[in-house]
Amino acid sequence: MYLSKILFKSLRELPSDIELESHKIMLKSSMIHQAGSGIYSYLPTAWKSLKKIEAIIRHEIDAIGGQELRMPVIQPKDIWSKSGRFEAMGDELFKLLDRRKKPFVLAPTHEEILTLIVKDIISSYKSLPQILYQIQTKLRDEPRPRGGLLRVREFVMKDAYSFDINQEGLDENYNKFSTAYHNIYERCGLEVIKIEADSGAIGGKDSHEFVAISESGEDTVVLCNNCNYAANTEKAIFTKTEFTDNSISEKKEISTPNIRTIPALCQFLNIPEYKTIKAMFYETSDKLICVVIRGDYEINEIKLARILGTTDFKPASQITLEKHNIPPGSASPINKDIYTIADDSLEKGNNFVAGANKENYHISNINLNTDFKADIITDIAKFPDQAKCQNCNNDLYTKKAIEVGHIFKLGTIYSEKFNTKFLTKSGTRESIEMGCYGIGTGRLLAAIIEQNHDKNGPIFPKSISPYEIIITALNNDIPEVKAYSEEIYNLLNQSGFSTVLDDRKESPGVKFSDADLLGFPIRITVSKRLVETKSAEIKLRKNRDSITINKNEILDYLKKSED
Repeated sequence: MYLSKILFKSLRELPSDIELESHKIMLKSSMIHQAGSGIYSYLPTAWKSLKKIEAIIRHEIDAIGGQELRMPVIQPKDIWSKSGRFEAMGDELFKLLDRRKKPFVLAPTHEEILTLIVKDIISSYKSLPQILYQIQTKLRDEPRPRGGLLRVREFVMKDAYSFDINQEGLDENYNKFSTAYHNIYERCGLEVIKIEADSGAIGGKDSHEFVAISESGEDTVVLCNNCNYAANTEKAIFTKTEFTDNSISEKKEISTPNIRTIPALCQFLNIPEYKTIKAMFYETSDKLICVVIRGDYEINEIKLARILGTTDFKPASQITLEKHNIPPGSASPINKDIYTIADDSLEKGNNFVAGANKENYHISNINLNTDFKADIITDIAKFPDQAKCQNCNNDLYTKKAIEVGHIFKLGTIYSEKFNTKFLTKSGTRESIEMGCYGIGTGRLLAAIIEQNHDKNGPIFPKSISPYEIIITALNNDIPEVKAYSEEIYNLLNQSGFSTVLDDRKESPGVKFSDADLLGFPIRITVSKRLVETKSAEIKLRKNRDSITINKNEILDYLKKSED
């Protein structure tokens, strides 16, 4: 391909609000073009990379028994209402009415419709297990699209689904996908970590994310160097410090005028935050919930949603609090008949100060299970600035990361809702065990660039580079240079190397700069001086190593470089 014929222009000026290097590079090198907030066109060089990524994905998923299919993006609302996700996804789900005013959604994933397909086709254990997948455009109404291809409204995703007769089968397929994902990322030249993650609106039993460590990442992951524990902060567990007194002290009511916050309470009483109980009140459509945690920790609402089994809750309104005689700043579950969830940090201490449920008063020496009961005691704490690993007691630390894949053990959550059952060997009917597995291809490409770039542009791994080689012909208005560069170009293409010839009438500086900006793994330079010696300079984009060799040695050198 001639560079003069490729839809390419190196942009010298970019909007000042663009922060991520991958976003800058992809705009500057004409890989993408923005049509609107979170909406991009993939231009030819990006599309070639994405097609190579898709080919790698197909190869690895086919290798574990995957069958590719294609499902509709537009789907009737009623199947999403039946699964509960129409409400759970809220405004992130694109919704529309057809000309008959019938409601539809634009699907971001396809659990519902594939569960119905399997229900209509599979009736016996003899047809299981199954792995089905597609690579398709998805839509999600992101509230704050940003970061180029990292958070968009329209994106391409490989979504795969497994169907099994039991938990053991699901576990086996889950592990197969985990291995396949590691293979995909390795072949794409991306370093990833597999971490524990929250299942979110998709639901299910367990899930793991695959993340690329990057300072530009929007996710924070918690890591342990000693035992290799790794989790998203939304899911991370940690050792909660013990602060238990030797004996239980007598309760006392304390006047705390105009004290409304934990820091103000601690300053007023001259006590540490871990000696206080923080109470938050939430409401759902049908009940009030009191959530309590030790004062030195914060409530993780994602963990709370998992416990409640819904994201449909919000902080209790002033009207609700007044209705239940709950005074803000002095509230607690003491002497209240309210559904209560307690963080297990309250089991790692005693003699706490808590609200007295009386304006401007608190009570000292309050204890869980003695002075108030909790309906559930579990972990609902956000990961703090410092903490110890629950597995090995080593220090945990955090890193920024980009999510590049997510796998879920759905279990029977969808098959039960849609009555998708199979006939077992013993003649009973059981719900099918499901898993789902996603990779966003555009996000993956952006993450690869984030991990593989320098100040001049991307450094594409050969496996996903739009082209392998660029020939930079200097002074190609000289007939001898033009003919010689064409000769090498034809030789490489005929030998199976995907090659671009920069045939433009530009200065050497512009050509070298654009070659770096395009990021192809190998640059071959041809000039008048090199023509005279029947040579060419070969330079590797990754490590900048260069060598000048005879034209007749080029193929052998390139083939050895592949080994």
